[in-house]
This record gives sequence, structure tokens and C-alpha cells, in this order.
Amino acid sequence: MTDEPERTPAAAGGATSRPPSARRTAPGEDPPPLLEVVEYTDPLCPWAWGSEPVFRRLRASLTGRVHWRRVYAVLFDDDDDPPPDPVAETAWYARHLADIGTHTLAPRAHTLSRVAASSWPSSLAAKAAELQGPEVADGVLRRLRESVFVLGEPADTSTLALRCVQGVPGLDADRLARDAASSGVRQQVRADRAEARRPVSEVLSVRAESPHPGAAKETPDGEIRYALPTLLFRTPAGHRAVPGWRPFEAYAGAVDALAPGLLRTAPPLDPAGALERYRSLTDPERLVLAEGAWPPPGAVRVDTGQGPLWLYPHEAQLHPAVTPDGSAPR
Repeated sequence: MTDEPERTPAAAGGATSRPPSARRTAPGEDPPPLLEVVEYTDPLCPWAWGSEPVFRRLRASLTGRVHWRRVYAVLFDDDDDPPPDPVAETAWYARHLADIGTHTLAPRAHTLSRVAASSWPSSLAAKAAELQGPEVADGVLRRLRESVFVLGEPADTSTLALRCVQGVPGLDADRLARDAASSGVRQQVRADRAEARRPVSEVLSVRAESPHPGAAKETPDGEIRYALPTLLFRTPAGHRAVPGWRPFEAYAGAVDALAPGLLRTAPPLDPAGALERYRSLTDPERLVLAEGAWPPPGAVRVDTGQGPLWLYPHEAQLHPAVTPDGSAPR
């Protein structure tokens, strides 16, 4: 392990695990946002990948008015038993991803190389990226998700995690490597893992019209953790949990119940502006985040096993899904 990671002040809020009511405001500082949104997730979770169209729209509708914090639940743990037949396990998991894709319509890889051995490397990289600011953190997490669902090569080692995020705008790759290997970031992910295994009572039993209602899961070691993804909305007066795969209206309803008027639905961007803003868009995402003739000039199309991924031209120059000759590998 290395020493404690460097910390960028702009991103320091992303590491706290306290609700807004527990954070103190220093004299002269602005008060903390009324609403905290806690996103229980994992970079390699297919339902979290499929929820990104709704989550991106929700984040855009709450920009600057909430404290949004990601908690990495560690879907694939280091101490999970290895499969007795990795080839059969991979074939089963590929079918599982295809089944999920019939609901989410999210891209999936043409070929899955294997089931991820561990979520720790990608979770450490994602948590370390928060120290470089929210835009870098978003870009790194996106690439980590795409490692499995676009490339079919899950970022389940530190080498693969660092390789797949090369070229994320603003990223200091050397610093990310140091921070991801630090004891401080590992402790933060340990804290995330523990927090995800203390679910609120409302998610212990869930009834919902969804292919993934989101009731809390029992882990192989007998613990109970949030289903992924789950959003927990908290104010000093109360909380609302929205687990599983849900429509935008479910999350909007939770926000309105706790903080009426806080949600301001963001209008769609023009296609070129949306692709420049997000740099990587799936068809389900661009249908809710953009409006107008698609694709915009210069957009780079990457075909997957289910629909395209659209890349901003500058993103495509360094994206691992695009080969040096500008084509998408299969």
C-alpha cells in the first residue's frame, strides 16, 4: 500500500458517509444542500448500467441543488468462491446479461471474456477518481462500466482498470494509480461496502412492477446488502428509498415527497451538445437527453451486441472501444 491519497478540495464531499443533517457548516460557508442522494452501485453491475439513462436525466434535473454520493457496494467480492467451470459460468452470465438487456435495452458486449473475478479494482479506481473532481469521477466510472458492457473485458484487475480509463478528460493517470493503491482509498471502499450492507428496513421486502424490484440481497457470507442500484434520498426530516430498476417518475416522486419543488426537469440538449456534454451515449440515453436529428456530425458509432454506443469525436480518439484505424473492434 502507498501513503494516504492526495485530496482535491472540490471532490472532498464525495467521500463523506454522513447525511446532510450531520454535516456542520463553518461560519461564512453556504449551508449544505437540503437533500442528499446516496447511490448504491458497482461499476460492473448490469442493472446499474441499464439505469444510466434515468440517472443521468435525474442528475441533470438536480444539478447544484443536492449532494449526490456514490457508495460502492462490491458486487463481486474478493472472497467469493471461484466458479468450478469458468467457461460454463461465463456462458450463463452472458445469457443473464442478455436477459437484463431485454428490459434495459442497454448495450452489451458481442463477446464476454469472463465473469468478473472482483469488483475491488474498479471500485478502488472509481473512488480514487473522486479525488480529482466530479467530472473526472463520472468519466472514470463510465469507462469502467463500458469495460464489461461494451468491451466484454471486465476491469477486474488494477491493470485493466487503469488501462480502460486512459484518456478520460482531465484525468491525472499517475495520480489515479497512486490513489487507487493507497490505504486511504481502500478504507473508503471498505466503508462503502459496510454501508451497503446496512440497508434501511423499507428495502428488505419490496413489491413493485419491475423486472428488478430491488429487494435487499443476501450475500454469500450471510450479510444483507442493498440491491443494485438503489437510490436513498435523505433530508434532516426523513428519507425515501427507491431500489432496483425504476422509471424516472419513481425517483422524481421521492424527491418531491422530501423536497417539493427541488426537482427541475432539465430540457433535452441538441444532439451535438448532448454528445459533447456526456462524451458517450447509448441509444436509451440519447433518447432522453437529446432532441433533434441523430447522429450529430462527427459522432463515432461503436456497434455492440445490442445497439450502438455513440462517442464524441475527441472521446473516440482515446476510447478503448475504437482501434487506431477508427473502427470498432468486435
